[in-house]
Amino acid sequence: MPKFNTPLEAFDYWVKTTPEKTFLRQPINRTFKEYTFRQADQEIRKVVSALKEMGFKKGDHIALLSKNCAHWIMSDLAIMMAECISIPIYPSIGAESINEILIHSESKAIIVGKLDDYGQQKSGIPDIPIIGVSLYDINERFSWEDLVKSNAPFEGNPTQVHEELMTIMYTSGTTGNPKGVMHTVGAFNQLINTAISTILMPEQPKYFSYLPMTHIAERAGIEMSAIYRGANVSFPESLDTFGEDLASVQPDTFFGVPRIWQKFQEKLLEKMPQKKLDRLIGLPIIGGIIKKKIRQKLGLSASTSNFSGAAPIAISLQKWFAKLDIEICQAYGMTEDCILSHFNLPNANKYGTVGRPLPGVTSKLSEEGEILIQSNCLMKGYYKEPEKTAEMFTEDGFLKTGDIGEFDHDGFLSITGRIKDQFKTDKGKYISPAPIELELLKNLNIDQICVVGTGIPQPIALVVLSELGKQLSEDELKQSISETVKKLNPSLEKYERIAKSVIMKEDWTVDNGLLTPTLKVKRNRVEAIHMGMYAEWFDAKEDVFRE
Repeated sequence: MPKFNTPLEAFDYWVKTTPEKTFLRQPINRTFKEYTFRQADQEIRKVVSALKEMGFKKGDHIALLSKNCAHWIMSDLAIMMAECISIPIYPSIGAESINEILIHSESKAIIVGKLDDYGQQKSGIPDIPIIGVSLYDINERFSWEDLVKSNAPFEGNPTQVHEELMTIMYTSGTTGNPKGVMHTVGAFNQLINTAISTILMPEQPKYFSYLPMTHIAERAGIEMSAIYRGANVSFPESLDTFGEDLASVQPDTFFGVPRIWQKFQEKLLEKMPQKKLDRLIGLPIIGGIIKKKIRQKLGLSASTSNFSGAAPIAISLQKWFAKLDIEICQAYGMTEDCILSHFNLPNANKYGTVGRPLPGVTSKLSEEGEILIQSNCLMKGYYKEPEKTAEMFTEDGFLKTGDIGEFDHDGFLSITGRIKDQFKTDKGKYISPAPIELELLKNLNIDQICVVGTGIPQPIALVVLSELGKQLSEDELKQSISETVKKLNPSLEKYERIAKSVIMKEDWTVDNGLLTPTLKVKRNRVEAIHMGMYAEWFDAKEDVFRE
């Protein structure tokens, strides 16, 4: 496979060399609508002609609001080919946030694709042209389909320049307002070429895209990687069909945030209790057959590289999947470094770490233990935020990640906490909650957890139950959580030990604003809602109780 210099160069290569190969597979009413490279290229070029006819010029900002779908990737390529700058927006955010991003980014148009509740979001779009995709029931004055019907294909081949801005990505953020991270063509180019040389994959692999494409991991690991590798990309039709769609694809690689891996485990254990599973996979010959069937059912039978990122994954969860011959490699990166940072790899995977630096990356720790990153893929800054940009870099040009870490003697990096997540009890002791939370998550009855303790003598754990936990009796549940805490506490410093566990009334979700679109707990929102109760909960008689 040749080495490419830009996304458009790579896409053009596959269009010319494999025009009839399937590029995108979009499920509609349980049937996949397929787009070959040639078909996708034709639609993209016709939309480019339309954008130029509408008066959009080089450097104009065009937003993209959609769940993952074939038209997300085609829209992004059309924006690139029109020499404009893409502004992807998370499909789950509300009208007010959409409006803030569109106004701040100075977007001159927006392409709207597959969404769950466009009716509630549309009011956030200011008076700019809206291009809707009728295939997903987004009906606007301008439709993708009409633009394709009424325009001739754009015939040019714009040359992308590495130094030019390609996109502004607004972070989902566990704290504070979203910031527009500016990335160049060259940043994505170096990232993907590094990944291709590091993560061995077949040419034109199969991918399954389901995490928000607006997030840097999916944007790079699926969209950009697919364009460079000439991949076949499939999408789920809905959350209800996710398992069926994934199993039908059997992708060559799979990336999941820790909560996705937890859900896989939970679903398996609902159908086959742990004792039975252990007994069956321990049997000669039969054990191998059972493991193969499980991998097939999950959709991971062909996946040679499985990754987890965006938040720490418990070692116990990695070991659990390893018994099924599913090796999960933890990776580390952020929007600001274009995820060119640290990766574990199938042939060099150390549990409990996020791996070694990738080629082209220099990393070190500050005096306070903060992880600092330097590479050619670092952001150009936050859009229209020079002061916040300056705060993110050291004097010698290293990016401040905000994460606390340590390196072992083999050069593997471990994340031990996040500076902003640290809190101080009224004993004056600072606590990093992340390592404690990972240990508590070994209890399969717990789905999500947030260890807090500002202003009280000892930390307490706010607990959201898993589906397994919800099936237990009240006594069984409280005993399970109590035993987990009692087992963990002796290994902690005295000031870190969990005093109480509070079972939350409602799940934390993206919809209620307590999870980011990438399924990380929004600690600041959880704390804002519950902090007033900490003292009362700390003084409660029971060790485990409901909110």
